[in-house]
Amino acid sequence: MTKWIWGLAAVVAIVSLVVLQRNGTKTAYVNGLPEYTMLPGREYIFERDCYVFKARDRKSSYPLVGANAPDLGNSVPYLPTTVTEKSVGTDNGKVRILDVVRTGTRFRIVSVRRDQTRNETTISLEILLLPEDQHKYPRLDAFYILDHSPETHGSAPAVITGYAVERVKL
Repeated sequence: MTKWIWGLAAVVAIVSLVVLQRNGTKTAYVNGLPEYTMLPGREYIFERDCYVFKARDRKSSYPLVGANAPDLGNSVPYLPTTVTEKSVGTDNGKVRILDVVRTGTRFRIVSVRRDQTRNETTISLEILLLPEDQHKYPRLDAFYILDHSPETHGSAPAVITGYAVERVKL
């Protein structure tokens, strides 16, 4: 009888592993690929206020940054339209707002990440707010402030200029 129980437990374990593999996300850092090598190290300045948040429908190692800005093409509709510190700490079931990033804040691209699931492949940038020690969440996922349309042609996503502009070093 115990052989049957052990056999059934082994089958359950194998099926569980297969299901986890099929539904899991495979993350790879692709900084070294030719289309992405020019991105790490670039610095930008935020052109609009944004929220730092965790989204229930998008798994990410770091908090996300974005705004409810339909005019920019890549918007987070479940964030409040006006960015205010009063919203920090709120949770509407879709997002939990953690902090605010203000216009003029600088950031540097530190990594290019490819997340692959069974249904989709996405490219995102991991950014570091500068100076690090002045931010509660210095490392963020920039998925929602990126223009992903170049990805369809095999190119790198670009930071949407309505969110941030590249910093020119003199």
